[in-house]
Amino acid sequence: MAMSLRVVVPPHPLIANWLTLLRDRHTPDPLFATAMAELGRWLTYEAVRDWLPQQAVDVETPLSRTQGTIVDPDVPVLAVPVLPAGLGLWQGGQPVLPGARVALLAPMADGAGWALDTLPEAIGERVGVLVYLPVLATGATLLAVLERLRSLGVDGPRLRVITSVAAAPGLKAVGEAVGDLTIYCSCIDAEIDAEGRLLPGFGDPARRLHGIPAADCLG
Repeated sequence: MAMSLRVVVPPHPLIANWLTLLRDRHTPDPLFATAMAELGRWLTYEAVRDWLPQQAVDVETPLSRTQGTIVDPDVPVLAVPVLPAGLGLWQGGQPVLPGARVALLAPMADGAGWALDTLPEAIGERVGVLVYLPVLATGATLLAVLERLRSLGVDGPRLRVITSVAAAPGLKAVGEAVGDLTIYCSCIDAEIDAEGRLLPGFGDPARRLHGIPAADCLG
């Protein structure tokens, strides 16, 4: 794995708690959606801790004046949820970054191109970009997203990725292909199966988020 790939797994008890609810096959779909959103919330909090630029300001309290700091409003943030399940993570990230602009990416079923792409035609050099990827399994989807962003001049420290769970093989593939990237996730799973699913993982996030039953199981 390339040394320039940084994978951060925050040791937070709430992150571990919501991850466990994601994994449990008996977690009801509405609670699964809540768990995904909560992971998005806490991972976003961790991802922007040392990333958002700050600005010193003078404020008046009811009793005196003092100095504080705010997030620099002149530095835009672009959130890029990868559909369909990336919206589940972004639902939690949005309250942390309420002023962020949102652009959606949805890969084609065969991985050849995009079914939906609302990225702006140009992304300024000061814009910070956060990608919300539901899971990182083989790494193929993330690499396609990164290539699309690179075509707009976005890479390096101003780009970060938030994903619920990452697989070691996928991280290896991304690390070998990408020069500089930081990924935040709740856990690293050791394996993927023959169909490219994480093990132990938590199943199909889109199905569980939206309550879609398996084809052979209803009722």
